[in-house]
Amino acid sequence: MTCAQLGGACDIQFHAETFEEIAEISKQHGKEMYEQGDAAHMTAMQHMKEKMQDPQAMQEWMAMKKNEFDSIPGYE
Repeated sequence: MTCAQLGGACDIQFHAETFEEIAEISKQHGKEMYEQGDAAHMTAMQHMKEKMQDPQAMQEWMAMKKNEFDSIPGYE
């Protein structure tokens, strides 16, 4: 999955065996982009922060992304 597919701002691809692993890789990438002051990623992080204000919406979003990950051929 790409950074953008996971709520980020770029097309870098992440590869992992589980959704939990890919979420952690994405989180680390976001942290690195934040430390670099990348404006596009900082905007994306703000959108995610807003989404996290509603726990139900965040759970639904995470479930949708997990289903998307699970549907990738070779990762079922």
